[in-house]
Amino acid sequence: MSVVTEDRLRLFSEMEEKYEQKDADYFVKLIVHDDFVIRTRATCILVDLGGEDKVQHVAKVLRNDSNELVRHEAAFSLGQMGYSSGIKPLEDATKNDPSMFVRHEAAIALGVIGSKEAIPTLEEALKDPDKPVVESAVVALSNIDFMDKLSKNEKFAKLTGG
Repeated sequence: MSVVTEDRLRLFSEMEEKYEQKDADYFVKLIVHDDFVIRTRATCILVDLGGEDKVQHVAKVLRNDSNELVRHEAAFSLGQMGYSSGIKPLEDATKNDPSMFVRHEAAIALGVIGSKEAIPTLEEALKDPDKPVVESAVVALSNIDFMDKLSKNEKFAKLTGG
């Protein structure tokens, strides 16, 4: 049984064309598509297209999507983008998302961004009832400390931060 439907294949082909055209508005419209696979791809593609103006759209996915996998990918994506404007949405997800899977990824993403602004939220996450979230907070706090005190190579710090 194939999980790739004809509609998905058609849309993937269209998405590839729009990606090559760097049509960010097209992908912004897809982040609310009925199909969670399409929403996940659209979120990741927005990040690849770049620009801090995309943070608000990815943050909206993190805050509102009904699917925890899609929210997880949005948290990951905000970390990869690295903008300080992504910190507040990630802090909110670390504290409040009902999914351990999403809270874990949001904490890691805060570490990847590497801002000391996130330290209080990550210290709070050390008390999360789910061990993967606690461990993710430890990794994130370690990376923020490393970036602050020792790192000379931002890319290395981001790669080891989560």
